[in-house]
Amino acid sequence: MKGAVASGHPLTAKAAVEMFSLGGNAFDAAISAGFVSIVTEPTLTSIGGGGFLLAHIEKQNQDILFDFFVNTPGLNKQDNCKPVMDPVEIKFPQCAQVFHTGFASAAVPGMLKGLLHVHKRLCALPLKTVLSPALSYLKEGVEVSSLQEYMLSLLKPIFISTDYGRKIYTVNGRYLKQYDRLFNPLLKKFFHGIAAGGSDIYSGETARKLIEEMKAHHGMITQDDLDAYEVVERKPLYIKYRDREIITNPHPSSGGIMLAFGLRLLEDVSLSKLSHNSEKFLITLIELMKKTDSFKPMKNTSGKTFISTMGTTHISIIDEEGNAASITTSNGSGSGCFIPDTGIMLNNMMGEDDLHPDGFFSSSPNRRVSSMMIPVMVMKDGKVDFVLGSGGSKRIKTAILQVLINAVDFHFPLREAVEKSRIHLEDSVVQAEPGIPRETIDSLRTHYPVNRWDQKNMYFGGVHCVDKKMDGWGDSRRGGSFLAVK
Repeated sequence: MKGAVASGHPLTAKAAVEMFSLGGNAFDAAISAGFVSIVTEPTLTSIGGGGFLLAHIEKQNQDILFDFFVNTPGLNKQDNCKPVMDPVEIKFPQCAQVFHTGFASAAVPGMLKGLLHVHKRLCALPLKTVLSPALSYLKEGVEVSSLQEYMLSLLKPIFISTDYGRKIYTVNGRYLKQYDRLFNPLLKKFFHGIAAGGSDIYSGETARKLIEEMKAHHGMITQDDLDAYEVVERKPLYIKYRDREIITNPHPSSGGIMLAFGLRLLEDVSLSKLSHNSEKFLITLIELMKKTDSFKPMKNTSGKTFISTMGTTHISIIDEEGNAASITTSNGSGSGCFIPDTGIMLNNMMGEDDLHPDGFFSSSPNRRVSSMMIPVMVMKDGKVDFVLGSGGSKRIKTAILQVLINAVDFHFPLREAVEKSRIHLEDSVVQAEPGIPRETIDSLRTHYPVNRWDQKNMYFGGVHCVDKKMDGWGDSRRGGSFLAVK
């Protein structure tokens, strides 16, 4: 087997295996898939957002966390205009939440610089080759799946808030639905420019137009912000767990630190002696979640709990040489605003409550926004055993934790480890997926409030994973796809 990939969309996975077929390594596959995810998963990721790529380079026995998440804006801002965000109510099945959008909600994006940086550092194939699947899908359009229809419907007020949004997300006067094809002609032109070495959002005419829009709409991003943005190569966080070593996202992100805290609380707990999904097992998990919720790497002074956007996706990749990549990216719920003449929707990370617990615009400019994203690699005897990651905001850490327990403590195959029913503690209420015995749920209700869901849901994350045997699984909760190539 040349390589394997698990991702949030079949075309994203297809791009990765195409790179393997052309002689590329895990990083060629990851960068190609990363560019394709922008085209195929527009509700989750964008060049206007940011993310992380955790790399294991086998020949050098080296691990690098490439941090290209967003920066706080406002560096050397000349005017004193207060940033004005646009509140938009998003109606979820069980509640409604106000999201903050508009140009002022955008943090400084890092996605483009990040993907190009990793390509230059680790890839073997030319950039034009790596971009070819994304260019093909931009030309053909991407068919809207049932899951994408659902996500698009949730975000409709944001995605059609501008003239260009209405142009690409409506067809014959109605909003896109399943089986329609999504076309983004300006993004297509921009991607051709990337392949030719010309497209850039940080300098030149595109940057000038972006800054003009920021000034016109009381946004915060300045040219100095764009000039100052840099991809940071960090030493990953290493966590000992059972007979494995977990490698993940370090400070200033909070997700990896919270995962480390949770795993260390389990050091003296013999989970494998408990029956999986039994009352005792689930109570152990719930009490663990209580403790991790009280552990706050990002201080929350408001005491408020937030339902965060689902706007995150993940790709896991491994190749025949033992190289591996775990890449998680996000655009938040999207700002609704496009960088002029590019088809690129900007993120709304400055309007994400859970990323700014001390209040909007409370941080100084040119700082990394802390993230809960957790790209992960599991090592055994110095080699990559399996690779995983998830979307899902606050549910990322509980989804990753439960899949790790299922795989490491209970030795479930990856597919089973991912698809097993999950729980999540939210506002002291246990959210539980179907599949847990009803009598166990009834017993739990004597200890905690429990909300039992009727079906699996993307709320509980989307863990996509692959292992050294070129086996893997894409989480069905988020339309996951797994492919391997000989």
